[in-house]
Amino acid sequence: MIKVLIAEDQAMVRGALAALLGMEPNIEVVGQVEDGNAALDFLKDNAVDIVLTDIEMPRVTGIELAEKVSELYPNARTVIITTFARAGYIRRAMTAGVYGFLLKDSPPEKLAEAMTRTMQGKKTIDPELAIAALDDKDPLSDKERKALRLAATGRKSSEIAAELFLSEGTVRNYLSEAIAKLNATNRIDAARIARHKGWL
Repeated sequence: MIKVLIAEDQAMVRGALAALLGMEPNIEVVGQVEDGNAALDFLKDNAVDIVLTDIEMPRVTGIELAEKVSELYPNARTVIITTFARAGYIRRAMTAGVYGFLLKDSPPEKLAEAMTRTMQGKKTIDPELAIAALDDKDPLSDKERKALRLAATGRKSSEIAAELFLSEGTVRNYLSEAIAKLNATNRIDAARIARHKGWL
C-alpha cells in the first residue's frame, strides 16, 4: 500500500485529489494539509511513501517542501502537481529531488501512474516541459530569489533584511543583482519576470 500525504492550499482541490487517489486499490491517503509547514509537522509523527504537493503555497512552497523532505525524510519521495507549466519550476524541482511533475489538467490516470512509478524509483515529467527546462536556465541565486519573493509582496528593504536576518545593504545588493540579471527596470518588474519563468 502506497501511503500518500497531500499538501495543497486549496481545500476543494485537496479534497478532489484525495478522492481520486482513494479510488486506487494500492494507494492510501494518510493525511491532507494546507501548506508546506503543516506537511513537515505531519511528517514528524507519520511515515509516508509519497508527498504530493502543489508548488505555490503560502509560507513554504512545494519546492522548498521537496528540499526539506529530501533532507529530513529520505525514505519519502515528492511529486509536484501544479497549474503552472513553467520550465523554471521543473528545473528547480529536479534539483530538489522531486520524482514527478504533473499538471493539474493531466488525465486522472496519470496521477495514479505517477505514484506507482515513483515507488519504483522512476521519474514522471511531461516531456515537453522537461525539454523546455533544459533550455531555460535560472540565473538567480537562492538568496536573490528569497529577497525578490519578499520584495514582490511590497516589503521594504528594511523589512526584507529583518526577515532574512541580513543587513539592509546586503538585501539591496541581492535585489540589484536580480534586477540586472533579469534585465528588469525595478524589483517589481524583476519579480514579475522571475515568476513568469517559474524561478520565484
